[in-house]
Amino acid sequence: MRQTPARLGRRRIGPREFDFDRQVAVMAIVNRTPDSFYDQGATDALDLAVAAARRAIDEGADWVDVGGAKFAPGPPIPVEEEAERVVPVVEALADAGVVISVDTFQPEVARAALAAGAHVINDTTGLQDAAMADVVAEAGAAIVVTHSLAKPRTPYPSPRYDDVVAEVCAFLRERVALAEARGIAPDRIIVDPGHDLNKHTLDSLELTRRLSEVVALGRPTLVALSNKDFVGESLGRRDRRDRVEGSIAAAVYAVLQGARIVRVHNVRETVDAMRMIEAIEGWREPVFLEHNR
Repeated sequence: MRQTPARLGRRRIGPREFDFDRQVAVMAIVNRTPDSFYDQGATDALDLAVAAARRAIDEGADWVDVGGAKFAPGPPIPVEEEAERVVPVVEALADAGVVISVDTFQPEVARAALAAGAHVINDTTGLQDAAMADVVAEAGAAIVVTHSLAKPRTPYPSPRYDDVVAEVCAFLRERVALAEARGIAPDRIIVDPGHDLNKHTLDSLELTRRLSEVVALGRPTLVALSNKDFVGESLGRRDRRDRVEGSIAAAVYAVLQGARIVRVHNVRETVDAMRMIEAIEGWREPVFLEHNR
């Protein structure tokens, strides 16, 4: 069912101002990891990562999210190594005119990235380490608080929820309160329900269907749906590169429920979908008017 989200108004994030009552921000994913979920290390090299980020910006991305360590289970990555992966990308994009976030759960990586010019920290552990909130508050930066259950880089087999949406909302409400108590300004907090993070496909579908309950927390809601397994399983064992249409459908549904930031791999296609929603809603004018004029 279509929902009317609470008004969020204008928010300045880094060099961009967004009117989240009338605008959807597209966040491009750029990973410097040899084992990344989607591209399997295709942008691990610094020059390839920077080129991918600039290509995404040319395709209309408002935001670039740089990662140096994926959430999924694996051996620990030293702080110094993760920082060496992400900081040069942040520095290279400092003049790009877009929001730059860094996907990390390590407070010292966050500190280095913010010093290099990042505007947002995207913490997929939902401030499991409260020191992360201190780092973000000290920098006057923004934070994405994401729902997940596992400790960083560790497995969490067969997660079970009595009511996944209610439990996700309770978690996010608690962690947002922690962020504010540690000094992060309320207008600098974004929430993400964490599709597929320690969740089964039915959980992720339920979160999408009832996303308006997450939006009702009153924070800009980010959805990271792009090419995830719940999309592939819903459509029939689709390979990660064959999930674009399903991912866009899920993103459109989420936006109609009130999501205002979408984190994606396929930038051009998603930008077109989001701008079309904006045009249909009357939030933006068509680029030009010629048909039957």
